[in-house]
Amino acid sequence: MVARYPDCSMRPVAVIGLGKTPFGAFPDRDLRSLAVEAGSKCLENGQVKASQVEAFYLGNFAGPAFVGQNHLAPYIGQGLGFDGIPATRFEAACASGGTAFFHAWAAVAAGIYDLVLVTGVEKMTSQTTPRVAEILASAGDVAGEMKAGATFPALFAMIARRHMHDFGTRREDLAAVAVKNHANGARNPYAHMRKVITIQQALAGKPVADPLTVYDCSLVSDGAAAVLLAPLERAAEFTSKPVRIAAVAQTSDRFALDQKDDITTFPAVRRAAEQAYKMAGVGPRDIEFAELHDCFTIAEIVALEDLGFAPRGQGGRYTSEGCTLPSGPLPVNASGGLKAKGHPVGATGVGQICDLALQIRGEAGEMQLPRHELGLAENLGGSGASAVVTILRAA
Repeated sequence: MVARYPDCSMRPVAVIGLGKTPFGAFPDRDLRSLAVEAGSKCLENGQVKASQVEAFYLGNFAGPAFVGQNHLAPYIGQGLGFDGIPATRFEAACASGGTAFFHAWAAVAAGIYDLVLVTGVEKMTSQTTPRVAEILASAGDVAGEMKAGATFPALFAMIARRHMHDFGTRREDLAAVAVKNHANGARNPYAHMRKVITIQQALAGKPVADPLTVYDCSLVSDGAAAVLLAPLERAAEFTSKPVRIAAVAQTSDRFALDQKDDITTFPAVRRAAEQAYKMAGVGPRDIEFAELHDCFTIAEIVALEDLGFAPRGQGGRYTSEGCTLPSGPLPVNASGGLKAKGHPVGATGVGQICDLALQIRGEAGEMQLPRHELGLAENLGGSGASAVVTILRAA
């Protein structure tokens, strides 16, 4: 809708505050304490009091299944000190955080609210690994794929195999994604896994679903992230380093793999990217760095192609040639990505926005990139049924 019409009368919007918890396994933390920590840090960073916030949007995939708590937005909002304001939870599988961010942007851009807090959170490690896999699989086709025994590692393994068959993508190309993201994550003090690995280690990893090994799969994590949005015209009231939301677009696509014409591409990502590029008035070559949804290594490779960064079928080669390294022409997942930073599902999309904003502000520490004024985030839900693409730039 809005994203297709960059000349419509929407207010420019800025990120004026951000906050994160580390991502990892925290047996002594509950879901609300994680969300409240990230949200409180964000309010402090944006120099805004809880009483000034006009709406609270929460990205969360499966809090009821993971921790047994429903009605999560007011539950967390109360912990943040909110009283009487709208508090709404958004669920779009792994794109829940990006979806909450999209709707918060739309509300501020439309003039409905001036100050909106967006928080993403997930507490996943409270369940056993088989139960976590079952909960995650519910983001797919329960009556079809899940009934047949498919989990997301199996689905993305099929995507990887088909990509290999159609385009000659190699196991070494998948491993190159893992090696690069682990090296990046080792420089991120908030990352779940700060462990450098080699190509040989990645190739020899424990098999999960052929051709994917444990090094091709993102981590089961706990964590939260938050951003505070305001009209760009008011941003200077709160921060000297506002980050402009140049574009954000949310789209959807067919739900199950067997419903897709081609499983080596995600049409929702392509459509969201087209809308976001049009809205921002830029193209793929203008983007200086990106945070991409590498739930599996093949997902980063496909995203490179769908976003226009690499030619169709060449995302693997593009990675293996070093193009996505911090020193390459398009640094991808300088944070470590989902692969090393961690993947607390509801927090992932908001965490990507935080990492873009930190780069643009020049506050990314050891992760800081030399070119950091225009960044893109891609947040994927399920096996491509939901997608959110966001472009941020220096204000």
